[in-house]
Amino acid sequence: MLRAISILSLMFFAALPARAEKVVAGLSQNRVSITATFVGSEILIFGAVKRDAPPPNDSPLQVIVVVEGPAHPITVRKKDKRFGIWVNTDSIELAAAPSFYAVATSAPLTETLSILDDLKHVISVERSIRISDNPFTNEDPRDFTRALIRIREKSGLYKLMENSVKLQEETLFDTRIALPANVTEGDYRTRIYLTRDGNVASQYETVINVQKVGLERWIFNLAHEQPLIYGILSLVIAIAAGWGASALFRVILRT
Repeated sequence: MLRAISILSLMFFAALPARAEKVVAGLSQNRVSITATFVGSEILIFGAVKRDAPPPNDSPLQVIVVVEGPAHPITVRKKDKRFGIWVNTDSIELAAAPSFYAVATSAPLTETLSILDDLKHVISVERSIRISDNPFTNEDPRDFTRALIRIREKSGLYKLMENSVKLQEETLFDTRIALPANVTEGDYRTRIYLTRDGNVASQYETVINVQKVGLERWIFNLAHEQPLIYGILSLVIAIAAGWGASALFRVILRT
């Protein structure tokens, strides 16, 4: 009888709603338009932590914000100096690498996220790059992924911004993610994680749409959908520009 009562009690408490923390977040803009004068954009990501009970005092709350651009296959090549000339030698085909990747944290990433949860949720930039299985290469793919990360960090496409998320009283948070002028258009997956002791307690996801508009969109569509017309127009514009420059130069010489 006592055993039956204990089982029923456990089932009752298991059916009760969990007193968990939940992310409530927003963006300053969820659409970025690329125009001829586009020099980049800055996205304000903000939010709050919704609770059903007071927060625990044994472990501090941390916040991680991830903004990820469209992923595409890419070939990474190694250059070696042969007979005084730099030439491409070995290469590795990566199955997919994000065109843009930014990670902002409220504390150092190693203190904010465990290795296990990084593997599970694919948060760090190293985890976001998928490597193709190629049995015909003896090269270590990690060397190529690290090289890709270094190159894209220099161009502002990959970022790790530790301690850049402002967290107030474990309730309100905000950070800013800058998109450079050379971003690729598409849907930018935006994820927010709450962690305690390196483990993800809650997460929220939304999308930022980055798209060419106006003349840039028309030229882009023309180049991809009507390449012959695009080539003819480019040739006509080049000839007209050259003739116009030549005529202007002759007028200047006569005066």
